[in-house]
Amino acid sequence: MGWLEGRRALVVGAGSGIGRAVLDAFVAEGAWVAALEIDPAKCERLPGEVVRCGDALSLADTRAVVEACDRLDVLVNCVGVFDFYRGLGDLDDDAFDAAFDEIYRVNVRSHLVSVKAALPALRESRGSVVLTVSTSGFYPGRGGVLYVGSKFAVRGSVLALAHELAPDIRVNGVAPGGTLGTELRGSQALGEAGRTLPNGNREAELKARTPLGVALTPADHAGSYVFLASDRARGITGTTIHSDGGIGIR
Repeated sequence: MGWLEGRRALVVGAGSGIGRAVLDAFVAEGAWVAALEIDPAKCERLPGEVVRCGDALSLADTRAVVEACDRLDVLVNCVGVFDFYRGLGDLDDDAFDAAFDEIYRVNVRSHLVSVKAALPALRESRGSVVLTVSTSGFYPGRGGVLYVGSKFAVRGSVLALAHELAPDIRVNGVAPGGTLGTELRGSQALGEAGRTLPNGNREAELKARTPLGVALTPADHAGSYVFLASDRARGITGTTIHSDGGIGIR
């Protein structure tokens, strides 16, 4: 028996990186899994009982996939966009408004949209939510001002939603550190939509900055999502697990 045997889960942003690793881990642990992904090419490669190509910012798209699940026990959101360490002084005046709107919409609003869309189903099942925070939601320097600010907002959303939705729904987060193979893309408003985090020399850099000396992959983070979604975490809500190689103890 897997840790998630009999559970029905939806992974939003399941097409690659951490989202795909979470989907695979949930399947391996016995869950029935649905996926929402915006990239049609990635949708074609996804396993799962229900795979929908749609926008995580759309309540209609998200509600449609929730309804296709019939019952929902677990919601995971792994959607995000990066700013490649742009400080406030690095943001051009003519790009600032659009970059702010894009990064906060993708990184924060998508999480709230997915929870709102799934609320009735999760209340009925007394289910759980796992949102993707980041080490950037706790420490500066792990992104630029917009990315770090948006991840602090996701961290705050975990706490606010856990308080609001108890005792019916547990809400927790996972805060991954720097990760190899995430395909985390840049901001379209900043002209970096085609750019993703590099994976070559980054392995040595990640090992050097973590107390555990590890360069983590999406699969390394997936177990934290499995745990929080399982009955083993039934007494845990409003908590964020730090899957970051120990960055916080430096």
